[in-house]
Amino acid sequence: MIATGHSEHADRPPGPIGRLRARLVGVLRAVPIRWRILSIAALNSAVVVVLVGMIWNGAQVLGSAWDDVRQVRESDRILALLESETGRLQNLIHRYINQPSPDLFAEILLLREAVLGTLTDRAAKDPMLSGSVEELERTTDRFLNGFGELRTVQATIAKTYEEQVQGPARDMAGLYSIIEGATGHRDALIWPSLGKSREAFTAMLVAANSYYLSLSTGAADDARRNTETIEKTIPVMIDLADNDLQRMALQRLGARTMALREGFAKLSEQLTSRTELLRNTIDASQAEAIGAIDDLSIKMRRREQKAQETFDRTLADISRRVLSIAMIFLGIILAAGVLIALSIRLPLQQIMTAMRAITLGDLGREVQGTKARDEVGAMARAVEVFRENAIAKRQTEDELRASKEKAESALLELNTAQQNLIDAERLAALGGLVAGVAHEVNNPIGISLTVASSFARRTEIFEAQLRGDGGLRRSQLEEFVQSSRDAAQQLVANLQRAGELIQSFKQVAVDRSHAERRQFSLSEATDQIVASLRPVLKRSPITLKVDVPEGLLLDGYPGSYGQILTNLFLNAANHAFADGRAGTITVSARPRGAEDIEIIFADDGAGMTPDVQRQAFDPFFTTRRNEGGTGLGLHIVYNLVTQQLGGRMMLESKLGQGTTFRIIMPRLARGGAQSTEIDGTSQWPNRTMSST
Repeated sequence: MIATGHSEHADRPPGPIGRLRARLVGVLRAVPIRWRILSIAALNSAVVVVLVGMIWNGAQVLGSAWDDVRQVRESDRILALLESETGRLQNLIHRYINQPSPDLFAEILLLREAVLGTLTDRAAKDPMLSGSVEELERTTDRFLNGFGELRTVQATIAKTYEEQVQGPARDMAGLYSIIEGATGHRDALIWPSLGKSREAFTAMLVAANSYYLSLSTGAADDARRNTETIEKTIPVMIDLADNDLQRMALQRLGARTMALREGFAKLSEQLTSRTELLRNTIDASQAEAIGAIDDLSIKMRRREQKAQETFDRTLADISRRVLSIAMIFLGIILAAGVLIALSIRLPLQQIMTAMRAITLGDLGREVQGTKARDEVGAMARAVEVFRENAIAKRQTEDELRASKEKAESALLELNTAQQNLIDAERLAALGGLVAGVAHEVNNPIGISLTVASSFARRTEIFEAQLRGDGGLRRSQLEEFVQSSRDAAQQLVANLQRAGELIQSFKQVAVDRSHAERRQFSLSEATDQIVASLRPVLKRSPITLKVDVPEGLLLDGYPGSYGQILTNLFLNAANHAFADGRAGTITVSARPRGAEDIEIIFADDGAGMTPDVQRQAFDPFFTTRRNEGGTGLGLHIVYNLVTQQLGGRMMLESKLGQGTTFRIIMPRLARGGAQSTEIDGTSQWPNRTMSST
């Protein structure tokens, strides 16, 4: 029904748009698909080239505008640096004037060099600031020269303060001490005036120092007022003086007070001059420099704004042109892409319809577009060939189906024969053991029969002697008793030997014939199997060494273990020690962790080549096929170890140095009798052996 629906849809006559589309598709299909795709790539390349050219041109304009913006910003940073450095220099000068120190002076000199370096190294080389550098340098030089004059004035002020203020003050302090010393007692008339004068002197010193350090007008007034107080108390104290020493010290005090007043007046004039110089030279020059920098900053901002506008305008113009051209080319590319896609998609749809019809079994539908000369036409022709092949395939399916049924029947018979052969090989070893044990048991039983027959004859003779007329001598009785004792001992020994052999073989046979799971001792099971192999050992010069400690218990299948050990022994006897070669076989076991036991079966026989090792566990592989070998012995061993007992088996062998089989079995078998076969077919062994 699906194929019919597609057929009806395909057979419907197309409309005008469909005919136009079919005509365009027909025109495009005259061009190979690779050229159609290359045309799209060429259009894309043209778009890229045009856009790259426009972007390159715009990038040049944008680069120029951005250079202007960047240069303006760089000039603005230089101006900001100059403003910052000159402002800091002004602050340092003020601090130095108030509290002179070598560290401040050194910092002022370093900052002065930095300002001059900024002007000469950066501003002079800046294309936007080079025209204004002279004015800035002139303002800065006036500012720095004013600092030199200010330092001179400061030095003069310091000298005046030291010599004309501090010097008289020290003398006056000494004179006050002399006057106090010349006054004999506190009740003297001069003492109140002296105390008032001394207090005025102390207040004057504090006010003078405060004025010198902070230029406080109030401090200056206090200093003058206290000086006047001192001058007024001196005549009073002279009138009240008691001795000539007091009068002479007071006269000297008046002279030093006058000198102090004159020095303080001179200090006031110099401090006023320094203030005027600081205001008119330093601060004015700084203000002039800041004004010049502000003017330049305004110009820079205007220029930056203009450059930014140019940059934005250019960027918008480029974006608009790039977008317009991109839209035009995008329309062209989309139109061409749609047409090219239709020229590929429509024929592919026809091919898909034909393929769907073929998969649904509608092989009578012809494939359209097989006459086209492009790549899709080649695909259509290939689909047509596929349709023809499908028709031919359908014709041969019946024949193949019959052949398949015959092949499956033959394969089933082959699998049955293979399983029968494997079962026969498994029982072959047990049959050989039966023959060997029968021969071994025959010896003690035959000896016992001979001894019993001889004992019966001697008993008859003894009975005849006992019934005879001659009587029975003591020596005859003792001889009969001794021979009876010897016969009984021989009978017991040989029958006990036969019983042990029969019991050992019975246990092995029961384990082999009944694949029952039980707990068994590895040492006891090994001894029983070795006992059943003694007849084979007697016929060949092979020494068997067993090292299986007591106490190794397994919960598994003793019959499978016996089959494994027997097959390994017979394999070694037939291959490792072929042609009567002497050697030693060692069977050992040891615990491996808490859950596993490792069994090692090793011989010092002929060994194997690497090629033989790689195929040792393969079914039906043997190196003695001409001598009756089936190649199933090691295959059965490997299946029993890995599947029924859930263990691992590894092979190590070197040519001429013997062979070692390492079997690692869990104490609790993980497999079962049912795991050796699936659907009646023996499982193939995995390649988990060591071949060294």
